[in-house]
Amino acid sequence: MRNLLLVLALAALGGCMSVSDMGTVAHDQLSDAGVLDHSETKRSTNFRLQPDSFMFIAQGAFVPPGGSYPRPNVVAEEAFNGFIQYFPMVRRARAPEGLDDAMNEAREAGAHYLLYTRFANADDRIGTTDEWQDQEAVDRLGVDHAVIQVMVIETSTRYLIDTATIRLRGGFLTLYDKKPQDLLGPPLTDYARRLLGVER
Repeated sequence: MRNLLLVLALAALGGCMSVSDMGTVAHDQLSDAGVLDHSETKRSTNFRLQPDSFMFIAQGAFVPPGGSYPRPNVVAEEAFNGFIQYFPMVRRARAPEGLDDAMNEAREAGAHYLLYTRFANADDRIGTTDEWQDQEAVDRLGVDHAVIQVMVIETSTRYLIDTATIRLRGGFLTLYDKKPQDLLGPPLTDYARRLLGVER
């Protein structure tokens, strides 16, 4: 009997999660339930890049529909902040530009890949009393939404390596005084990890 209890105790301890794993699971569950910020990334391929790849990041000059006017280069800025953690060689365009201009600039810099992004949609909902006083529309209350589109293009061949659509949604605990562009950082960092095949 004592041996059986010892085996059961060891089996139970072996199945326990670490504190960091429990925190990750709790965060994911709260995100899925809409309490915290949530993102969903759909990629066209599972292609992986080498860790020493030189990435050039640019954003198209596209103003997203949805009544929100984010900073002109905010997607490229947030992507740069995420990618610099995983790729040792990263450069970013200083301002939004067309795909051909971004490709030329990436080639001149000697980059292996162009990460071309655009803010496809941004819905800035009412999240503060000031915004309520400006709009006073009950149907505008709620969490912010956004959609980001990303392309990874090989500069030497102009071959499209990967495309991704990232859908973002704010959470009820994080909706106060937030804008759609405030949701960009974590999913773009996660996309950099996915390109490398790195776990969290």
